[in-house]
Amino acid sequence: MAKSRKDSPSDREPVIENRKSRHDYAIAETLECGIQLVGTEVKSLRNGQASLSEGWVRADGDPPQWTLLNVTIAEYPPAGASRQHEPNRPRRLLAHTREMAKFTTEAKTRGATLVPLKIYWVKGRAKILIGIGTGKKQHDKRQDIARREDKRDMDRAMSRRR
Repeated sequence: MAKSRKDSPSDREPVIENRKSRHDYAIAETLECGIQLVGTEVKSLRNGQASLSEGWVRADGDPPQWTLLNVTIAEYPPAGASRQHEPNRPRRLLAHTREMAKFTTEAKTRGATLVPLKIYWVKGRAKILIGIGTGKKQHDKRQDIARREDKRDMDRAMSRRR
């Protein structure tokens, strides 16, 4: 009997999200990239032990090289002290050069930041979703919250009518 898509191990792996990013930034475009990791980082990510909240992406050089900074991947205790990775080390991101160049120029022209949105698994490999984010002002955040609450109230009213 063939496995269904729902039974694949990659669907059960934890997804690490940066929920605050959509609140703090207006995300224009997104791109899926690979991450260059060491063994204990992979094990720690599979346990969901990572934080993207302070993370950002630096683009250097020509052709551009992307580096993921300030993303914490916790140490993996069963590995022992001698084999641990550094939790906040810079990690190289992997994508096509053409896509990285396009996103880098768009971010620079808009005055935006490359923000990590989510880490997830695709066919056993860790992928990260990067977005071009422009910082929101306080009044923009308040408008988004008000819009979300209004939508929730309308949905509740509609469900009561049925």
